[in-house]
Amino acid sequence: MRKHPTLEARALTKRYGNVLALDRLDFAVAAGETLCLLGANGAGKTTTINLFLGFTAATSGQALVAGHDVATDAAAARAALGYVAEVVSLYPSLSGAENLAFFASLADRPVDLAGRDAILARLRFPAGAIDRPASEFSKGMRQKLGLAIALMKGAEAILLDEPVSGLDPAAANDLVAVLRETAAGGTALLVSTHDIFRAKDIATRIGIMRHGQMVDNIDPASLTGPELEQLYLTHMAERAA
Repeated sequence: MRKHPTLEARALTKRYGNVLALDRLDFAVAAGETLCLLGANGAGKTTTINLFLGFTAATSGQALVAGHDVATDAAAARAALGYVAEVVSLYPSLSGAENLAFFASLADRPVDLAGRDAILARLRFPAGAIDRPASEFSKGMRQKLGLAIALMKGAEAILLDEPVSGLDPAAANDLVAVLRETAAGGTALLVSTHDIFRAKDIATRIGIMRHGQMVDNIDPASLTGPELEQLYLTHMAERAA
C-alpha cells in the first residue's frame, strides 16, 4: 500500500474575487522533513497555511494531512495537525501546566506527567517554569509551549507561522535547534518565514514563493547562505519587474 506524504498540496488554488492568492501549488512533506516557505508579503505563504488549517476553503485543488483531504475529511485532518502561530495564544492567568492540560483535553488526550516532562525536556523548556503563569513567559517559551501542545496532541504535522520572528538571536538559535530535533523525531514541519538564514538552518527543502506560485524548490545544503540570499533576491526582482 502506498504511503501518503504527511502534508501534500495538489494543484492548490485560492482566489479572493479577482485576486489569485495561490496558483496551482504542489508540494509534499514527508515525516521527518521540514519545508520552509520563503517569499514577500502577499506571496501566498499564509494562505497556504490557512488552507491546511481549514480556516479558508480552496477554490480548487487539495490540501491533504496524513492522506485526509482538509475539505472533505476535516476532523481527521485536524486530528493529525498542530499549529504554532507567530504569537502563541495562551490563557495568561493559567500556568503552563494548566494550559497544556486544557489543550490536551480539547484533543481528548489525557496528560501523562512523565510523557509531558519528557516532551518539555526535549524542547528545552526551562526547568520548573511550567508551573508559572503563562503571563510571565517570554516569546521563546510561548513558542516552545505551543510546540509541546502540538506534540502532546500526537500531531503528525506541525505548521509554524514566523516562529523566530521577534526572538533575540540566542532564543532564535535555541528554537531552530528544537525544530530540527522535532523533525528528527518524525514530525513533518511546514514553516512560513521571512528569515532566509534561519530557513537554511531549519529546512530540508526551501520553497520560494511569488505571486501565489512556488517558483523554486531548493535543497538548502546545495547553497551557501549568501548564495541562497542572492537567489531569493533574484526571484523577488523578477516579481517586481
